[in-house]
Amino acid sequence: MAEAMTIEKLQQLITRGPFNQWLNFTILQINESGIELKATWREEWVVNPDRRYTHGGILAAIIDVAADYAIAAQLGRPVPTIDIRVDYHKAAMPGDLTAKAKIVRSGSQYSTAEAYVYDKDGALVASGRGTYFTASPKA
Repeated sequence: MAEAMTIEKLQQLITRGPFNQWLNFTILQINESGIELKATWREEWVVNPDRRYTHGGILAAIIDVAADYAIAAQLGRPVPTIDIRVDYHKAAMPGDLTAKAKIVRSGSQYSTAEAYVYDKDGALVASGRGTYFTASPKA
């Protein structure tokens, strides 16, 4: 990390955007292997009112944000997503979700990070990997 990234600083970065505010992310941990965050569950995430499972788009968004902010913890800024792949492992039922993300490859132009999303019981519900544009912003 170029400049020491604290949980507080990363929390400020992640809550700048209204969508991330709506997903109500809380940074739980930053360490040499990546980050861990929590997304506080919302009733609006339910796609099927009879079964009450969380929409896959919410899970994909959590994966994307977690992977992006694993990179942001290293660079000091979030970066644009170029490509993302998501795998769904089981239905995410009501309850807070935790994501663990780490950088797989850090490059001057592009970086790759992956994230794993767990339900309130610690079961893996989704995972994914994204490619992010990490080149320095133009002045």
